[in-house]
Parts: sequence; structure tokens; C-alpha cells
Amino acid sequence: MIRCGLDEAGRGPLAGPVCAASVILSKDFPFEILKDSKKLSEKKREAARIIICERAVAWGIGWASAAEIDAINILKASLLAMERAYAAMLEAAQRSGVALECSEAIVDGLYKPNIPIPCTPMVKADALIPEVMAASILAKTARDRMMERYGWIYPEYGFEQHKGYPTRLHRERILQYGPSPIQRYSFSIGPELDLGN
Repeated sequence: MIRCGLDEAGRGPLAGPVCAASVILSKDFPFEILKDSKKLSEKKREAARIIICERAVAWGIGWASAAEIDAINILKASLLAMERAYAAMLEAAQRSGVALECSEAIVDGLYKPNIPIPCTPMVKADALIPEVMAASILAKTARDRMMERYGWIYPEYGFEQHKGYPTRLHRERILQYGPSPIQRYSFSIGPELDLGN
């Protein structure tokens, strides 16, 4: 039985995309490097990312943009990103000549994406299931890198520091410069400014 894990990163920020990853691990994977991505330091997450990308049987990354989040809501956008991650994983495996017959998926949380195999949602799967831990790490590191790049493009917003999360700095920059081009307009930053108006 081949199992893949699915998880996302970036549901809570006020700006930027949500990112998801899909991962299949081999039996000889060094499982000791895996933990919930939120419990790893940035340095350890990055070290784990490199090993996952090198040693996983297959992996894929999927995205849903801030505009898609505003159009369909964050939950549906997160599930869409997972569907794209699963498809990207299969495409990458096919390009590499790896024959995959994934038989089940486990996704962190209460809801499951629309993918063509049995999929079980599980609360805290990112702390319990190795494949989901690996997906959590890939999604988090990919999204952080993307937000650092947005920091280069829109330096006034400081995305490389707060990654789009609703920190005091981020709220202050929105008030100072107005919403950024990657802002989630369906998210309120608080009583000072409602982006939806």
C-alpha cells in the first residue's frame, strides 16, 4: 500500500498565496528528521526540506493565489492547492519514470481535497503521520521562500520578515502604504482598516 501525505501552509496570513504539498516516502526514509513543521526551527526545516526532496519517492507543490482565496474562500483555496500538489506529484513522478499507484492519502485537518484516491482527513496528522509531516515541511518552506521573493518585489511591506502573517509590522505597513498587490481583500486586518471595503 502506497500512502501520500497532504498538508498546506499559509491559511492565516493577510497576504500571499496558500501553498500545499503532497509527499510519498520510502520505507528506508530517515524518519527521525520529521516533526510538525511549526515545531522545527527555520534551519532544521530547511535541512529536512533538502532530505525530503532528495529521498522521497515523489513529491509535489501546489498553490492557490490571494485572488483565488478571495474568490472562493481560504478553505476551498487550501483544498484546491492540495489537489494541485497531488497532481504535481504524479506529474513529477511520471517525468522521472517512477510508476506510482498511490492507494490512499491522509490530509491534515477536518476536510479533504477532491483527488482520485481514498483520502482521510485527520486532525493533528502533521504531528502523527510521517508523510504529512514531510508535506507540512515542504509547504511551509516553499511558501516562506515565495514570501521572501515578494519582499524583494514589494520591499516597503517587509514580507521577508512576517511572511504575510497579521503581525504588528504588517498591519502598520498596510496602513502606511495601502493594500499590497498580493493582499487578501477578504481578510480584515482589524478595526483600523477592513480590506473588504
